[in-house]
Amino acid sequence: MTVIRFGRLCAMAMAAVLFSAPAAAQLIRIMSGPQGGSWYPLAGAIQGIVQKDVPGTNVQVAPGAGISNVLGVQNNKAEMGFGNSVSTYDGVRGNDPFKQKTDNVCQVATLYFQYFHAVVLADAGVKTGADLKGKVLTTQQKGNTGEQMTRDFLKVYGLDYSKLRKVNFGSYTDSVGQLKDGHAQVFTLITTVPASAVMDLGSARKIQVLDLTSLKLSELQKINKGYDKRIIKAGSYPGQDKDIQTIGTWTHLMMRCSTPEDLVYKITRALVQNTDHLGNVVAAVKGLKAKDLAIDVGVPYHPGARKYYREVKAL
Repeated sequence: MTVIRFGRLCAMAMAAVLFSAPAAAQLIRIMSGPQGGSWYPLAGAIQGIVQKDVPGTNVQVAPGAGISNVLGVQNNKAEMGFGNSVSTYDGVRGNDPFKQKTDNVCQVATLYFQYFHAVVLADAGVKTGADLKGKVLTTQQKGNTGEQMTRDFLKVYGLDYSKLRKVNFGSYTDSVGQLKDGHAQVFTLITTVPASAVMDLGSARKIQVLDLTSLKLSELQKINKGYDKRIIKAGSYPGQDKDIQTIGTWTHLMMRCSTPEDLVYKITRALVQNTDHLGNVVAAVKGLKAKDLAIDVGVPYHPGARKYYREVKAL
């Protein structure tokens, strides 16, 4: 065999390999929530759905938090992220705590509503938010929407962290442990109802979920128009014999606005067609229809998501 012929055969073989090799998978990084919360396993469920129903995708899940996820999507650290509508609303408008507008963050799907809880020990002598002065509070780490909402909650009562005896930042598990042991008197968080962390605490200590008056609700909505009034029904927690008025925020999925329209269209379609599967992780998602996932949370729709919702007449 001549050198020239051998070279031609090698070139042909290399070309065959190149033309037969599959295209590189489209990487989709999802920023979720801390391990132990509902966002992390829900992101795992979305990972399975997208990889199955949107061929050519490779989905990776990472922990995150409501505020930091907005920044992660904006700054190209992730293609997709879980968000709380109140934080994402602030981001796209450049409101505090964001330093500038997050103009590359777009809405894909609204999933479920989360309720703000201010849970106090029954023997702490706390009846309203004003009574938290001088108390020990435990909440989520900074970068979490629950921590931001806690500061807003304190603000409408004329308080801030400096007027409390101590503030601890950690996981739900840490916070529950601190109240069980009496090392803190109040625990703030946003979650679904009933919250497993609050149920766990209520099984060991007598607790009370603080009620927000209509006046305080109005003041909170002046701080952030994304805050929505909600009721925690009587009987949701041990010893709760009346409805509790509070605020809350939507959990939603966002993607970079620069993500290709066709890819987001396919992802949106896959999510709508698999809400029962997602509901196995968070019951509030089970059975949702396209019109539910298309709920407007004040964040611009991604063109791909908007196209799908319009096709199925959800918008």
